[in-house]
Order: sequence, then C-alpha cells, then structure tokens
Amino acid sequence: MTILRTRIIPALLLRNQSLVKTVRFSQFTYVGDPCNTVRIFNELEVDELLFLDITATRDGRTPNLKVLADIANECFMPLGYGGGISSLDHAKSVFDIGFEKVAINSCALENPVLISTIAQQYGSQALIVSIDVKTSFWGKQTVRSIGGRRNGRHGYDPVTWAKEVEQRGAGEILLTSIDREGTWAGFDLELVKCVTDAVSIPVVAHGGAGSVEHIGQVVKLAHASAVALGSMVVFQKKGMGVLVSFPDSRNLEEVLA
Repeated sequence: MTILRTRIIPALLLRNQSLVKTVRFSQFTYVGDPCNTVRIFNELEVDELLFLDITATRDGRTPNLKVLADIANECFMPLGYGGGISSLDHAKSVFDIGFEKVAINSCALENPVLISTIAQQYGSQALIVSIDVKTSFWGKQTVRSIGGRRNGRHGYDPVTWAKEVEQRGAGEILLTSIDREGTWAGFDLELVKCVTDAVSIPVVAHGGAGSVEHIGQVVKLAHASAVALGSMVVFQKKGMGVLVSFPDSRNLEEVLA
C-alpha cells in the first residue's frame, strides 16, 4: 500500500442517525448507515475519518453518544468528531468513547476560551477548529456559524479568525468553503492560500473536491496540509448514485508528487 505524505480524510456528515451529503450546506441527500460506511472504509484502509453532525448545534443537541459509540466500535482508524460540542464535558464524553480528535465551530466563535480549555486539557493535537466561510453578495468572505446560517462573531474574516484560533491553541483548522461544498467544482484556492499563509498549524481544505487533480491543486498551489473529501467518497460521480469509495492511491501519488 502506498503511504501518502498528505492526509486525505473522508468527511462524513451525520444528520440524526444517518449519513447525508449536502450541497452548499443544504439539499440533504441520504447516503446510508454510518456503521456500514465505516466498515467499507476499514476495508479501504483509510488513514483517518471525520464525522460532523451538521444539525446538532442548530437543534440545540449535544453529541449523540450512542451513535458515536457504535461508530467507534466498528472503526479501525483514528476518528474525529464535531457537532454540538459546547463544553469541556462534551469533549470528554467524545474522547472517552474512543475518538482521537474533536472539532468545534459555532461554540468556538461564541466562547473562544473553549479552544484554550480543550487544548490545555487534551493537547492541541486533539482539537480541530472548523471554520465555515461564505462569500457575500458584495464579494466579502466571512466566517459563518450554526451550519452557515449566521455571521460568526464580529463578522470575522477567515484570516483574522484563523490567527486567533491558532493563538488560542487549536491544533489544526478544518477550512470549508460553503460556496463550493458539494459542487464538485474544485477548492477555493485563494481562500485556502490566504489562511495557510497566515498560520503555521495544519489547514485541512474542505469543500469542492471533484477529482484527484483538485486535490493536487489545493495541496501544491494553496499549501493545504490535508484534504477532506465528501461527495467524492460517497457518490459514484456528480449526479450519480451512492458509492462509498476512496481515490486510487496511485492516482493520488501522481497528483501529489
């Protein structure tokens, strides 16, 4: 098996107890059962999985520990989880189940001290801060919260917020372009590069991947440390049905060489 230097991470979206896929954070498409999907990724020998509960914060829910425990029991690779984590106790409950990383987003914006609190307790390597970015009608990119529905604290621009989360102790940033998410149109290279140039912690590019060439572009041109994939790993191709898969390692090696 080829060992890639760049992490390629399936980012799987939970809605209640099912996996879904969205386009620009809306238009839910049912993908399947989380545990069945994990079993397939076990066979594909994926290095890392990230689960994001996309409605937990919006609905005022805490992490669904039963679903997460079922996932952890099936999974052979390191796991990350985000969604509804608004306290150190929430993070602890997810770590206790067996997840290696937690991701916080809206609650980090509302209560930035939570970043430092989790990082000091569990180490920066265990904490992802997820940053969702949307372009306004007049072309300004701002950080959004609550599943993209609200402008984040102070109407932050992504670079300003990325610098702050690094300073507060985040171990990595999951940077998602809402405008590109689920479109297969390629990453927002300018957005990713602006953030990677501003921080020294790893930046995981997310939103827009439609080919292995897109992966190569965001790593080589925008200096992403890792890439999170959604549609590419749950659909056959754009406009076609569900097929859980992972890009061929030889093709990835070629575009990342």
